[in-house]
Formats: sequence, C-alpha cells, structure tokens
Amino acid sequence: MTESIGQERKIEVEEVLAVSPSKRARVEDAVEDAPETMGEKLERKRDYLEGFLQKKPEKVAAGDPGGELHDAIIDALKEIYDPEIPVNIYDLGLIYGVEVDAESDVIVSMTLTTPNCPVAESMPAEVELRAGSVPGVRDAEVVLVWDPPWDPNKMSDEARLELGML
Repeated sequence: MTESIGQERKIEVEEVLAVSPSKRARVEDAVEDAPETMGEKLERKRDYLEGFLQKKPEKVAAGDPGGELHDAIIDALKEIYDPEIPVNIYDLGLIYGVEVDAESDVIVSMTLTTPNCPVAESMPAEVELRAGSVPGVRDAEVVLVWDPPWDPNKMSDEARLELGML
C-alpha cells in the first residue's frame, strides 16, 4: 500500500480481554468415506500377516554368517567347555571370529581368559579338531590372539545367567 504525501495513516487498537482456545482435533470428528467394519479390519490384518509369514529368508552362502556350514561350526564350538567354568567357550566369549572361505577352509580366531590359562596348550588344538571335524570343512586353523584381551563383558547373557552374574 502506498501513502500519498500529506495523508496520515490511521491505526486502530482493539483491546481484547480473553481469547477462546482453538478447537482441538478429535478422532470422533474425522470424516471417513465408509466406516470399516471389524471383519474388514481383521481381514486386512490377516492379509498383512499372511504375506509376512510366507516370505522366505534370502539365500545365504553356506560359509557366510547364518549359513549352514558356519552355523554347524559354531554349534561344534559350543560343545567345548572350559574345564574351570561350566560354560561353553563360544558363550564365554573366547571365540572372536569364524571365517569360512570358498574352499571350505576355516579360520577360528580365539583367545583365552588369561595367557597363563592351564589349557593354553590343549584348548586351541581341541578347537581346531572340532572345527575340522564338521562335515563339509576341508581344513581348520586356529589363530590365538590376545588383543583385545578377554573380559567378562564378552560373555553372552546365557553364560552370565549360568554363572549367576545377571
């Protein structure tokens, strides 16, 4: 708006004592084209669940995590128990990694609770033997590592429960 020279602009002030709050949206006020019956709602949920249950998992290579061979190796390692602790070495957190290459050669990275562990000489050999005995494994090797050092935080919840730490 432009003002002409010589014209004054007039501003009016209105005093307000109270303002009524704006109306809140309510579910009851929503407008639907056609209300959905309970039967239709149940059928819609059933269709969703049926599609979800029919979806098959994606194909995982045997040696990849979640594959048959990889899982079989882990199951074999779960059969080895620390002689001083009534928990298997996998749940105890001594196994840092299981790698399976294309030729089904396995490398298990593991540690021990301490370098002075009484089974320091026999445990890696037993792990190598068990991993190598899994059907489908061509060769197994154990790499003993000390970094990062083992600590109780590496244990699974099952191991903590077994040892009364939960």
